[in-house]
Amino acid sequence: MSHPKIAIVIGSTRTTRFGDKPARWLYDIARQRNDLTAEIVDVKDYDLPFFDEVASNVHVPTQNPNGIRWQNKIAEFDAYVWVVAEYNHGPTAALKNAIDFASKEWQRKAVSFLGYGGLGAARAIEQLRCIAAEVQMASLGKGVYIAGADFFEVWKNGRDLKTLTHLEAAAQEMLNQLVWWANALKAARQNLT
Repeated sequence: MSHPKIAIVIGSTRTTRFGDKPARWLYDIARQRNDLTAEIVDVKDYDLPFFDEVASNVHVPTQNPNGIRWQNKIAEFDAYVWVVAEYNHGPTAALKNAIDFASKEWQRKAVSFLGYGGLGAARAIEQLRCIAAEVQMASLGKGVYIAGADFFEVWKNGRDLKTLTHLEAAAQEMLNQLVWWANALKAARQNLT
């Protein structure tokens, strides 16, 4: 079986966002491994309008060309890491909208979370676990939470994430789980009739 293909999905589209920093940090860790292939996928690059389709693409084909392009990209992957910001105790509207645009492409695949902010986006991630369940994803317990002093050291003081070695240990464990689940679910999807 080929190595699973993992998307590191940046879920914030703000000009002043922080999400690209942890996404690149995780990508650098992932590309040193020999058991997966990783790619950064940025929601910002797809210019998705607010979801205004007749229904989920599980039931009715999407009409919006950017939505279709997003679906085609998401379909390429075996598993995902959603890079999560927390806005007012919840996930970004951009990430939720992107999830809604690709319902069937997420199905029967695994997702982990890389959160950042004062509480490491823990509250937003809890909401995303419910959303992941609804689109038939396996939400994994291991994640990376860049929280509190770590977050403020990187965001405000410019500290390099690579110097926070305890976060790399968490990232490796998350990727270990993600690879296992990606392989298991890929094999199961191949056995579907």
